[in-house]
Amino acid sequence: MEFNVKSGNPEKQRTACLIIGVSQPRKLSRAGKLIDKMSDGFLSTIIRRGDMDGRLGQTRVLHNVAGTLADRVLLVGCGKEKDLNEQSYLKVLDSLSKALENIGAMEAYSYLTDINIKGRDIHWKIIQTVMRMEKNRYNFDQLKSKKNEAPRGIRKLVMNVPSRRDLNKGEQAIQQGIAISSGVSLAKDLGNLPGNICTPTYLAEQAIRLGKTFPSISVVILEESDMKKLEMGSLLSVAAGSRQPPKLISMEYHGGPADQKPIVLVGKGVTFDSGGISIKPGAAMDEMKYDMCGAAAVLGTLSAVAEMQLPINVVGIIPATENLPDGMATKPGDIVTSMSGLSIEILNTDAEGRLILCDALTYAEKFDPDVVIDIATLTGACIIALGRHPSAVLGNHSPLVNDLIGSGKKIEDKLWELPLWEEYQEQLKSNFADLANIGGRDGGAITAACFLANFTKKYKWAHLDIAGTAWISGENKGSTGRPVPLLTQYILDRINP
Repeated sequence: MEFNVKSGNPEKQRTACLIIGVSQPRKLSRAGKLIDKMSDGFLSTIIRRGDMDGRLGQTRVLHNVAGTLADRVLLVGCGKEKDLNEQSYLKVLDSLSKALENIGAMEAYSYLTDINIKGRDIHWKIIQTVMRMEKNRYNFDQLKSKKNEAPRGIRKLVMNVPSRRDLNKGEQAIQQGIAISSGVSLAKDLGNLPGNICTPTYLAEQAIRLGKTFPSISVVILEESDMKKLEMGSLLSVAAGSRQPPKLISMEYHGGPADQKPIVLVGKGVTFDSGGISIKPGAAMDEMKYDMCGAAAVLGTLSAVAEMQLPINVVGIIPATENLPDGMATKPGDIVTSMSGLSIEILNTDAEGRLILCDALTYAEKFDPDVVIDIATLTGACIIALGRHPSAVLGNHSPLVNDLIGSGKKIEDKLWELPLWEEYQEQLKSNFADLANIGGRDGGAITAACFLANFTKKYKWAHLDIAGTAWISGENKGSTGRPVPLLTQYILDRINP
């Protein structure tokens, strides 16, 4: 879809569809009042008759409204003004998106950007409009013999800005919204692919493709033999039961000065997780194809950053493997040595994400990072603790954690901090090795992060557990593309603090 911004009065816009907000109880927005005046009270009459009362999500199409140059006027309910916040605004945009699917117009002009959301400016409203429209148009049918019907509705959406001074800000918001949406779609596509297609080799191929698309990204793929030389015994222990060769994918985006320390993103890339010898129950095991959504988020974020040509250096690291049972697979009780030199007693082979991440986090040291952020569908315990609305964040540097939380609030991709106290390390003690890979049932999401903390002492680090937010189960099953918006917003905030 094409997006544009423009500044002007609604009665002067020649368009196939003019979009006006109505709040409860039956209150026209500023643009609505102007159209009502030009149409001799036509909109007021419609509202007074009860055909539109402004309920959240309500829509009504009007044709040939006098005093306008528009073929149609689409009224969109915004709910009560006192209740209008970020979440209700997103619901308004969802209603708009659905209404535009079958309206018959090819283009539209929206004045929903005029709606007042406390603490949110025109940039926020435009970027959310772009992202929401693109989200609702997303379709994954590439493996179906009969493709889904192509999305109907408009091809072009113009959004109003208060004055000509806001045009540059609006155009920048469109550019960012499109880039983030593109990154989200890439992450969704990768997450939705089945494990027999999206293998570690496939992920490596997508990284190489990204490098060819954007010359600012250089890609290095480490093979199993390379990992053996680096003594990545922890990562390789997870790959031992799979016939698919593991890959360690490294991508460097060069947008800033050569001497600028990079932001390093490390994404868990378990392309299918059976649990290994500690095998999972069969119910919903198909969803374990989503265990590489951390890796998908890294690829999607680098895509967004490169598309915007941001003046900053970013590194993406993806340890990619399957976790399967086999005669060669790692067994509970086995002890391996990580790249850092720490030995690990593997008490549960289904706690494999931390085993591949710990070697990748040690590998991250070679880039002399400014900060390191790992992203992983790490623990079911995180879902029990927080549900599926926020991702969890833990880290060893409070300013980094706070910055990530702030960026998540800006872009509506929220985080909630869990403690990373030294007391939890007691649960990871082993009689036979430096560390155990699990700490028991209590605080499972926290002890998983505490395990990783042992490998991040040389830099500022934050861990995002996205187990509850990376995909949706049930009838609408599919990848969400989170936390690409959060990560991209964090990088934007680093450039413009």
